Amino acid sequence: MTVHLKKLSVGSQSLGNLRDWQALRLAQGGRLVHVTRNRPRRAEELLDGGSIYWIIKGVVTARQAIIDLAEAQRADGTPACGIVLSPEIIQVAPTKMRIFQGWRYLEAKDAPPDIGTDDTGDMPAELAAELRNLGIF
Repeated sequence: MTVHLKKLSVGSQSLGNLRDWQALRLAQGGRLVHVTRNRPRRAEELLDGGSIYWIIKGVVTARQAIIDLAEAQRADGTPACGIVLSPEIIQVAPTKMRIFQGWRYLEAKDAPPDIGTDDTGDMPAELAAELRNLGIF
């Protein structure tokens, strides 16, 4: 059974900002790895089609497929878990989310649909999320 992760995109002001940052990282060589202190306990479920759902300014905005979990080190040399991500960022239906620290599990049934299945067009993410909360979408 697939499970996903919710994660704040710290420092990102927009989805475009997240895309630019990751493109720069890829241009410098290597792969996209998000380093986190703890290895997810539900690793098998994450690797069975799971994604990281990025939260930008309180709104779930996009997702990236999780490719692998690898051993990593934090900047101070302590062991960590590297969440290896697909370079493809998929926009999802904007959904308001309360702020939290770290990451949280997201059950597949609760994950927002990809934008292609819920066409909000070029509407700002915050507006689309508010309309969804009001039941208009």
